[in-house]
Amino acid sequence: MEFGIQFFPNVGPEEKTAAAYYDECLRLCDVVDELGYTHIRTVEHYFHVYGGYSPNPIVFLTAVAQRTKKARLITGAVLPIFNHPLKIAGEISMLDGLSNGRLEVGLARAFLPREFRAFGRSLDESIARFDEGGDQIRRLLEEENVTCDGQFHSFKDITSMPRPTQKPRPQFWTAALSTPQSFEKAGKRGDWLMAIPIAGGKMQEFLGIYRDAWKSAGHPGQGRIMLAFFMLCHEDREEAMRIAREPVDRYFSSLVDSASDWSSGEASDDYKNYDKIIAQLAQENLDTQMQKSSAWVGNPSDLIEMIRDYDSDVGGIDDASLQVNFTSVPFEDAAASIRLFSEKVMPHFR
Repeated sequence: MEFGIQFFPNVGPEEKTAAAYYDECLRLCDVVDELGYTHIRTVEHYFHVYGGYSPNPIVFLTAVAQRTKKARLITGAVLPIFNHPLKIAGEISMLDGLSNGRLEVGLARAFLPREFRAFGRSLDESIARFDEGGDQIRRLLEEENVTCDGQFHSFKDITSMPRPTQKPRPQFWTAALSTPQSFEKAGKRGDWLMAIPIAGGKMQEFLGIYRDAWKSAGHPGQGRIMLAFFMLCHEDREEAMRIAREPVDRYFSSLVDSASDWSSGEASDDYKNYDKIIAQLAQENLDTQMQKSSAWVGNPSDLIEMIRDYDSDVGGIDDASLQVNFTSVPFEDAAASIRLFSEKVMPHFR
């Protein structure tokens, strides 16, 4: 198993300026190569404390590319529904060159109705726009003189510039949450899979669907699976719990607030049962997340046991993407946590 760092901002200007948040994140990035973390990942969200400090993962990862030499840079994830494929393809290739071929591209559908309203997009077009956008981006990266006559975007005889540094293009990931079809589609396409076990439940089943679809499509191997976790490592278990509790609890409060439209009547066939998903997330806190093994909080021995048990339960994962400065975790605690985790936990999984 490999371990990387994920940045999911959940702060607003009344609490911390954007400049201060980015400075803290980049200072954590300064030590990832030294400590053996293998990727850095960030999200795309808008207009809310939940994720709003990261409207463009490419921009943040470009800064990271200049402060690291080895870590893979992963968009977790770019949202085709809000971006023109011509623009995404050009930005991907630019960052691939700036990072000397370290970029990997996660794509997602988005799920917050307020973002759809702001961009003038229909929730009912989510799947169709994701599929079309992803296919067009792939073609623009792999081919020259591309012509597409799409439902949403059309263009003729376009060669995207610059060309990707990696050939034929950077590896793609598909983000999936709770829809079996999303896991299946990722496997069929030959995309690697990024998922979030915060809701617990059927992760073993979903990962099995992904692996079966990968195999049935004739792709070599089993694909690659990345799951995201909260992580706070401290020599004192109770102190780790104390530091993490309020930030984890507030993370879910913010998430539910940002997605509150699903609880007040918003509905779409592209997002079945999202009212129930958000209702479940409203009940989550540090204790429930630790019970689901989605929050790795404790001393090094605790975390070693948690990781081994969870990896066995779901049939194995390849990458753990760790939220380390989630919500209001102080920089000093996050920095000490990633160093201790590197020294005393990671060696048990190499």
